[in-house]
Amino acid sequence: MARQFFVGGNFKMNGTIKSITDIVHNINNAPLDPKTEVVIAPSGLFLLLVREHLKPEIEVCSQNVFDKPNGAFTGEISPEQLSDSKIGWALCGHSERRVILKEDDGFVASKTKAALDGGLGVILCCGETLEQRESNKTIEVVTTQLKAVADKTKDWSKIVIAYEPVWAIGTGKVATTEQAQEVHAEIRKWLAETVSKEAAEATRIIYGGSVSEKNCKDLAKQTDIDGFLVGGASLKPAFVDIINSRS
Repeated sequence: MARQFFVGGNFKMNGTIKSITDIVHNINNAPLDPKTEVVIAPSGLFLLLVREHLKPEIEVCSQNVFDKPNGAFTGEISPEQLSDSKIGWALCGHSERRVILKEDDGFVASKTKAALDGGLGVILCCGETLEQRESNKTIEVVTTQLKAVADKTKDWSKIVIAYEPVWAIGTGKVATTEQAQEVHAEIRKWLAETVSKEAAEATRIIYGGSVSEKNCKDLAKQTDIDGFLVGGASLKPAFVDIINSRS
């Protein structure tokens, strides 16, 4: 079956009301490939602003979600609150949260399960450090991160896997098309063996890590690369070129 191309924009902790509104206006008015699913993730303060102004066919994603429905969890945001606000997606497992905020595989899996149970789609991030890659542990690290989620849910229909080598995020370094395709193929093989053949065929596996308008077209040609999770470039007009990389 053909998997719909997917491009996510992770704005991270960037932007002001004016700059975010300008980005949304640019996306709304740009000619976008209708065959590509687009989801953008502004910082939490701007979720409602973006949802209000963004055209309805483009979804909005929270950069964080908690694994409890409500309660005394200062600073957190629940799946129910996101769903109630018409925010349809959540980002889980990004390396910046794994490294800086010490979110481990088990917590990422709990958040993913809570988001799915709350009706959200999840962009689930995984990836290795440079040290792990040089020690030939890439596949071991990535599949261990994914197995924590597989232990909690067998339904991957609303999960998009984002492979993001940590050494390539915001560094300007990009995995070669061959490196990226190799890991994506191994993830798909792991899905077939661990979850189901159906999940392996249907689950979109996207690449993140210094994706730009310069490298996106070559990456998009790879058999197992089903789209991109874009960081810094999603704040620039070039984001439109990345969305249209298959057209």
